[in-house]
Amino acid sequence: MKAIRIILAGLRNADKTYKLINKGDKIVVGISGGKDSLVLFYALTLYQRFQHTDFTLYPVMIDLGFPNFKADKIKKWIKGLGYDLIINDSKNVYPILKANQKNKKHLPCSICSRMKKAIMNAVAHELKANKVAFAHHIDDAAETLFMNIFYTGKIATFEPKMHLSRQNIDFVRPLIFSKEKDIARCAKEEKMPVIKSNCPADKQTSRKEIKDWLANISKDNKLISKNIYTALKNEEQVLLWKK
Repeated sequence: MKAIRIILAGLRNADKTYKLINKGDKIVVGISGGKDSLVLFYALTLYQRFQHTDFTLYPVMIDLGFPNFKADKIKKWIKGLGYDLIINDSKNVYPILKANQKNKKHLPCSICSRMKKAIMNAVAHELKANKVAFAHHIDDAAETLFMNIFYTGKIATFEPKMHLSRQNIDFVRPLIFSKEKDIARCAKEEKMPVIKSNCPADKQTSRKEIKDWLANISKDNKLISKNIYTALKNEEQVLLWKK
């Protein structure tokens, strides 16, 4: 089975379970140029067509000022799908991150993440959009869960759908049931113009350490990944200490 069919089945299931997309929605889709965001956008264009759901997509790429930012290939590919890529000029972010790096070995990911979300909110308001779609998948959710346990002392991960009341906007993650390996295969099968991340901290973060750790412990026991995926959805069976 082609990977795109697996991705679309997961998207449909996520939408049905968490009510991510509604008729008349105007959705800003974050495009990084990586495999996840390209597969998300492509899948949403197909979902729009085959589900006959009336919603509007706005592909948005942020120029954070990192060295070697290039969007030509992505722009051309998105144009081929019938859309115009919106490039947001936020080159001021990189100097801010550098200033906050101080003695750390790489740029502060948490500050970068907050700033990107704020930028996407602002773009959504400019476009009068009511939702922002991010390409996080179930493996991202598992990594975030263990990062929170190990580094912040809390049991939490991001939600498939989150309403920001102050901004009156929803964050949605339509690939929340998709596995990274299927996304990677889809990008390859569909010959997507995936570009390498130009973030100076790419593959040098705590998230990469958690990713490698999960891959290592799951290598000889496939049930581990399956059980982690199940646990993320199993909100009824949460047992923690109570005072």
